[in-house]
Amino acid sequence: APRHPHQLFRPNPNMRATGVALAAVLLAASNQISESFSPGWVRRRALSDVTSSRSPATLSARVPSPTTALPMAAPVVDEATNTLTVSPIKSLDGTVTLPGSKSLSNRCLLLAALSEGSTRVENLLESDDIRYMLEALDALGVPVERDPDDDTAVTVQGQAGPIDSPLGDDETLDLFLGNAGTAMRPLSAALCMGKGKFVLDGVPRMRERPIADLIDGLQQLGADATCVEETGCPPVTINAKGLKGGEASISGKMSSQFLSSLLMASPVAEGDITISIKDELISAPYVALTIGLMKKFGVNVQIEGDMDGTPSFKIPASEKYTGPGSILVEGDASSASYFIAGAAITGGTVTVRGCGSESVQGDVAFADVMEKMGAKVTWGPESITVTRDPDVKLKGVDVDCDKIPDAAMTLAVAALFAEGPTTIRNVYSWRLKETERMKAIVAECTKLGATVEEFRDYCIIHPPKDNKVNDNVLIETYDDHRMAMTFSLAACGGVNVIIHDPGCTAKTFPTYFEMLEGIATH
Repeated sequence: APRHPHQLFRPNPNMRATGVALAAVLLAASNQISESFSPGWVRRRALSDVTSSRSPATLSARVPSPTTALPMAAPVVDEATNTLTVSPIKSLDGTVTLPGSKSLSNRCLLLAALSEGSTRVENLLESDDIRYMLEALDALGVPVERDPDDDTAVTVQGQAGPIDSPLGDDETLDLFLGNAGTAMRPLSAALCMGKGKFVLDGVPRMRERPIADLIDGLQQLGADATCVEETGCPPVTINAKGLKGGEASISGKMSSQFLSSLLMASPVAEGDITISIKDELISAPYVALTIGLMKKFGVNVQIEGDMDGTPSFKIPASEKYTGPGSILVEGDASSASYFIAGAAITGGTVTVRGCGSESVQGDVAFADVMEKMGAKVTWGPESITVTRDPDVKLKGVDVDCDKIPDAAMTLAVAALFAEGPTTIRNVYSWRLKETERMKAIVAECTKLGATVEEFRDYCIIHPPKDNKVNDNVLIETYDDHRMAMTFSLAACGGVNVIIHDPGCTAKTFPTYFEMLEGIATH
């Protein structure tokens, strides 16, 4: 099959959309070009278009012998049950080129839209969340040119300031943003800086994800913005008339995205803006990522205080965005965690390319956690290689995961294969993500045979006896992409794992199961 710069295969539209398919279909479709940024509903319907009539049991029966290690065809989605069976994995070995970072992709698109000049954004993640941001920019009248020869590149013509509604004064522009927090939060702040009436909404789960702290900060700055008072969640209603500047003090306890959103919007206000954290700031590396990216677009944020305490941030009115001409989106460090953990669990050797020692993403620190558990980690500037000596067993750890909440999910499955309990601390934000992740992780780890103690912001995972996870467990994914990818690694315990709704990975990593299969030996 032809090689794509950021995925092992270049699939046809249905194949790329679902991220799971038969290798035979991939080969037959080798001359077809995938349609750029296809809608999520197309991705979901495409599951039925590429599935085989073979049942998971039939697929498992095709394994030559338990002692024969052979690469297999890509897993098959069962159309009737919307499930995918990941066959027992003996080892993960190879090199994976990571798709672009979700957090960086949507930040780059927004900053390019607010900047003076045009910006070419390369290695853009192809996923639902990025599609929602692109569709929002289209609806707002921001010129975005798709590269016909590269599905991961667009050129954004900046507005050299705030984004105004393209509609009349009395008309309201409705923006549907799915379950994309990296679109909902930053756009809610940015659109307050311009002029127009907007309603930002999403899927039912988005209406359960808090945004009140961000709205509170915007109101302190003089914005006419509201969310649902009873829930503190979207939809967000904005009657924008521009902001002159000012000061805001917000909470950073629930999500760092609220601060990041205010920071990104501030340079297009008319005056100086100062934002302070009144309690504590979780996930500080994501804020550092935001500030670093703003600098690449010409804006310097003045920081007072310790990022681990109650810092404050000043953006003078003189700071304005200027497009860098082109910018390359770094590989997604959260996505790297699955391959890093898989190598640590199986003792294989995996290199992930696209992030490394020079990465701006906090989730690369997950590799340090795997090293603490017993893996061997080798760092390159833009790569991480992980393996484990067969004589060294993984051991349980006690880790503060405040700075790596997404990758911490992967630690929950790695804990199933460790000696002794693993404690994952400071992850209250799990409860506010795409699903209630704390409850979900406790439930699915328990199905696999673990004993899990759940607390408000941490959990303790006691692995199954002799680290033998239960076979043929049906994993509920709760429409959460990271649940599907995380729990696929249970197959590294030599068991079949049945993933319900595998297409949910389209949110951030449509080709995940293809990539996993590409380096798996069964």
